[in-house]
Amino acid sequence: MKKIYTKITAFIVIAILICACNAVKRVPEGKLLLTKNEITVNGKVIKDENVFNQLYQKPNSTLLGYRLRLNLYNLANLNPDSTYQAKFTNNPEKYKRKSKWLSEKQVNRLGKSFWYHGIHDFLRRTGEPPIIIDKERADKSVLRLKYYYFNNGFFNVQAAYAIDTLKLKKAKIKYAITSGNAFFIDSLRATIATPVLDSLYQINKFNTFVKSGKQYKTEDFDNEKNRITTNFRNNGVYNFQPNYVTFDIDTIKKVNQANITLMIANYSYQDGDSTKTAPFKIYKISDVNIYTDYSPSLNTLNIKDSTTYKNFNLYSQEKLKYKPKAITNAIFITKGGLYADNKTVLTTRYLNNLKIFNYPSIQYEVDKRDTTAQSLIAKVYLTPRKKYSFGTTLDVTHSNIQDFGVGLSVSETIRNVFNGAETLEIAARGNIGASKDLANPKNNFFNVSEYGLDLKLNIPRIFMPFNTDKIIAKSMIPSTLITVGFAKQRNIGLDKENFTGALSYNWTPKINHTARFDLFNTQFVRNLNPTNYFNVYGSSYNALNEISKAYNTNTAYYNNAIDKDLLIEQGTRGFTNDVLSGNATFLKPLEAADVESVKSIEERRLRLTENDFILATSFTFSKTTKKDLTDNTFYLFKTKIESAGTILSAFAKTTNQKKNVNGNYEIFNLEYSEYVKTEFDYIKHWDLSKEKILAFRSFFGIAIPFGNSNYIPFSRSYFSGGSNDNRAWQPYGLGPGSSGALDDFNEANMKIAISGEFRFKLLGNLKGAIFADAGNIWNVLDNVVDEKSTFTSFSDLKDMALGTGFGIRYDLSFFVIRFDLGFKTYNPANETNKRWFREYNFSNSVLNFGINYPF
Repeated sequence: MKKIYTKITAFIVIAILICACNAVKRVPEGKLLLTKNEITVNGKVIKDENVFNQLYQKPNSTLLGYRLRLNLYNLANLNPDSTYQAKFTNNPEKYKRKSKWLSEKQVNRLGKSFWYHGIHDFLRRTGEPPIIIDKERADKSVLRLKYYYFNNGFFNVQAAYAIDTLKLKKAKIKYAITSGNAFFIDSLRATIATPVLDSLYQINKFNTFVKSGKQYKTEDFDNEKNRITTNFRNNGVYNFQPNYVTFDIDTIKKVNQANITLMIANYSYQDGDSTKTAPFKIYKISDVNIYTDYSPSLNTLNIKDSTTYKNFNLYSQEKLKYKPKAITNAIFITKGGLYADNKTVLTTRYLNNLKIFNYPSIQYEVDKRDTTAQSLIAKVYLTPRKKYSFGTTLDVTHSNIQDFGVGLSVSETIRNVFNGAETLEIAARGNIGASKDLANPKNNFFNVSEYGLDLKLNIPRIFMPFNTDKIIAKSMIPSTLITVGFAKQRNIGLDKENFTGALSYNWTPKINHTARFDLFNTQFVRNLNPTNYFNVYGSSYNALNEISKAYNTNTAYYNNAIDKDLLIEQGTRGFTNDVLSGNATFLKPLEAADVESVKSIEERRLRLTENDFILATSFTFSKTTKKDLTDNTFYLFKTKIESAGTILSAFAKTTNQKKNVNGNYEIFNLEYSEYVKTEFDYIKHWDLSKEKILAFRSFFGIAIPFGNSNYIPFSRSYFSGGSNDNRAWQPYGLGPGSSGALDDFNEANMKIAISGEFRFKLLGNLKGAIFADAGNIWNVLDNVVDEKSTFTSFSDLKDMALGTGFGIRYDLSFFVIRFDLGFKTYNPANETNKRWFREYNFSNSVLNFGINYPF
């Protein structure tokens, strides 16, 4: 209690200090603190962020209207060294006393300590110095405002500013803009000196950015220059540049209108001391030369081996180590074809994607053998990476099951393993972790462990016995991934061995589009410790144990005559068999409801402890508009459809295989899973400027068992709750439906999730967020009959849970550390009239730790 009072007192003191800070404390005499910018256009106050971004000076940042960073800066001592030394300069005896008590060295080092120096450095770095009004910058802001409006078609714009003093050392700047009328494009014509360029322009002029009737915008003219340049350079005009495109803007005798003339002169070049002009030429590729082992450190090439394959010339300074087709498949520049920038870019992307070369270099030179000087020789320089490379990684992880984990992996990569640009990776990995949600009778901190071995073979083409170029063109950069893996883990208490294998095809249909087709993805899960089930799933044990106390008469089943708790495994299995068989003596007749409960508990135990074999085929497609890492206005759509067991069932029926006693087919004496599963995931981000971002995510997934199965394997089912889901509930702690999460690990075969989050900047790299998460899981079309857990109609959407809360995040550039506090706002597990805000308090809240943003 004393510690709590101390913390509260410290918090109050800091808050008082910050609030009591004088905002103009560090504003020099005769200067003014900028508190606000105000912009009026034609007499009306505007809030357009694009206009305000033209200003050179902006007021200090605020948090909920309070200038927190400015006041933190004002708390800092800007000269802590001088202040510390002044203590002893004015009082030499004090220095002597301290030196005797500590030592001169320690006294001097004390001045560099956190309390004397470090805290002020922190406040200075975290804080923000006062923004002092600078008239020179205000003048520049006026010029930028005029340029901004001029570039948007307001040719007669006028702008001025005035400084309005508010109180002592504080003022705001009022910018007044008179825009005048905007100018619109009346007509557009083109004057192109080179006839061949004029023909290319006419073919594609309907795509122009400069159109009659549009308001004049400089941005449109810049875009048109780039469009024309791209069009020409992708059609053989090798030496064309944007500066050859000019525009003549005629506003004479026009009222708020302009006639535009697009002009492209002939090619200009230096010939000795004089400048000459000539019509532009269309260039063709006369040769494609590929240097497979180029070294940038060598000035010359000493070619010892060469070959020609389908009009490509391959050269090597040693014996050629690659199958020609493996390299030429990545080259889109063809002999006899026109020069094109897009082919150069595509070739560079494909070669870089092979991951056996450093970033390639592609150069062109005029072929001197062509007397018309309209031919180019393409030279592709490839610098091989090392054939063998060894790597290690150490990861700190966090997941919905594992609260904390440390993982180590070692890998060996072998490039060009079969001389076809293939890459083979052999990796061994190990992980230890801690989880408070798992069985941990010995109370060990690290109660989760896993180790495994993985082999991955990447083939830079579609690996099939027939040609697939007409279906998946090589411009889509296709590849084949073959994987085999083994893992042994101790996590949920049953301890598992996992054998996996997959054959996957990947390609990019368009830029920012990806597609993946898993011809097969197989998984065999073997439970090593199924007898530990009731130690792990405590809720199932408690339910069975309570029923046993009402009926059990067999003393061999319980621990002692007083508690009469069932022994694991002898008691739980014996009592279950007695109830289901009905061949035992009980304290009283068995009630039907209790028999059904025991039957349900046993069915769940069998489901979660049996071994699984899954042979699935799936297709995954994703599309995003995200341009780069700094793009905060984008959407991402991802969908997946998966079918498991269908091929095995078709084979079993065709070959007249016999079914087992349960009426199901088996493979390797094991019932395999059969289901169809589909998912839709949509993420949208809006950049609201000033480092404010609104993020939204929606997810829907459903897996339907059929044929050989009447339920979905645990590894393919859905759960709700956790740091990347509904953050007001623990992982596996929500649903299904309104059942109230009765099991230890609650899962189902249908899921709906919707999340919204508003992110904003707090201090420096410290960010904040307010979020709302809605969703739940349900059972549908499987063997679960509990009404509260199943989804039967759209009326069951009333069981969608809602969690709200706030979070803080610290951006370390390469990843983000995240803490989110979620509150149960609407809990469908409660009675209908007690669902809203009944658990909206700190005692029922959930604190989530995560790495990076949840979506």
